[in-house]
Amino acid sequence: MDIASEAKLLVPSMTVNVQPFRAVGSATFFFYTLFIVDFFLHLSQRVPGIDVIRPTLLLVVVIAALLYSQRITLSQRGSNSISDAMKVLIFYMILTIPFVTFPGSVIKENLSDFAKAVVFFYFTAMTVDTPSRLKKFLLVFVSCQLFRVLEPLYLNITSGYWGGATYIGSGDFANRLAGAPNDVINPNELGFVIVTLFPFLHYLLLPRGWISKILYVILTAALFYALILTMSRGALLALMVVAFMVFKESKQKLPLMIFAVVVVVSAWTVMNDTQKDRYLSLISSEANASATVDGRFRGMVEEFELGMRRPVFGHGLGTTPEAKYNFTGYRQASHNLYAELIIEIGLIGMYLFLRVLYRIYKSITKLRAIVQEGHIESQRILKVVLCVFFMYVIYSTNYWGLNQSYWYLLAGLTVALLQIIGNNPSFDIYGQENMTDHPLAGRR
Repeated sequence: MDIASEAKLLVPSMTVNVQPFRAVGSATFFFYTLFIVDFFLHLSQRVPGIDVIRPTLLLVVVIAALLYSQRITLSQRGSNSISDAMKVLIFYMILTIPFVTFPGSVIKENLSDFAKAVVFFYFTAMTVDTPSRLKKFLLVFVSCQLFRVLEPLYLNITSGYWGGATYIGSGDFANRLAGAPNDVINPNELGFVIVTLFPFLHYLLLPRGWISKILYVILTAALFYALILTMSRGALLALMVVAFMVFKESKQKLPLMIFAVVVVVSAWTVMNDTQKDRYLSLISSEANASATVDGRFRGMVEEFELGMRRPVFGHGLGTTPEAKYNFTGYRQASHNLYAELIIEIGLIGMYLFLRVLYRIYKSITKLRAIVQEGHIESQRILKVVLCVFFMYVIYSTNYWGLNQSYWYLLAGLTVALLQIIGNNPSFDIYGQENMTDHPLAGRR
């Protein structure tokens, strides 16, 4: 049995090509990396006059046109279970628009936001198709997320910028670090960005030379401090998931435990009383901020109850605030993805969305079976993706997702890895083609 056949056996959802794999044009990938920079750094708000041409929309049109012009090349690629599940989900959501509670709101206000999010899946899956492009994609994505964290942290240190606040009772508010003025994300969203970065830095930066190790220590220290300033309890829980996954995968458990103790003690010493109280509210009902935790849980229960009012087709994509206002009198949502799924696309839609997530997980585990221990770098990126996957699963209890890009980008990245590893199992993600030392070599 040859390598391609064995790869197909290990990843049955992937149709492995026996013909040479053809990548899309360099211009297509370049415009996608530019789209990532524009989307996450909001270039239209930073560069005077550029908003006139609506760069995000323009880039989407250009990339889509370039991909369409290469449709023959793309049609020669193998199918995969994630793309199949995503197609069914999208088709269902469009097909059921006439049957939801607020179809007008879906079409006029929310469908475009969903389109902006879902393009991350298709653009990533179609353009990140070689090992070198994967490296460039990861560099651009991680750099953008780092900038989104370091910019408001720098403004906080130099000019006292916060960007957000939370009510602490008796008419008082406590400052919370949010996104920079040109990056309108609230403290919980900034915490989400911070926690997303940790697996990438830990697996892709720490294992390298001493300069990378020093950079890792500096960046993680800055990220931890920024996370404290956000006072995001959901992000702290997500960080615990990341820590558990790293600990589980590591062969150096004692040093990690010592490092964790040092981090916790250091973090506690730099917190003020309000920050300590907010984080303690996760485990103590005596903390002043525990009331907000109870309120969040009650809000989640209300949202699940609201979803069960229209359990078949839901109220419509992106209509959670509107549905809440009509049935409860207020629009503020608890930002629970799983409740949002039932509210907006019903139980059938929820099943189809979770089916996509399940296939992401299965694809990652099958890829890990292919590369095994033959390529350290390939294993590292797969550990990153698996760690981020479980972190997203947990954080989605405190974060919305249908019209957000993060699940779709992760799904697209997984498909890209299926193409790079599944279609070309002799490739190391960060190395050269080597038939002799790959785990599948010699088993023909």
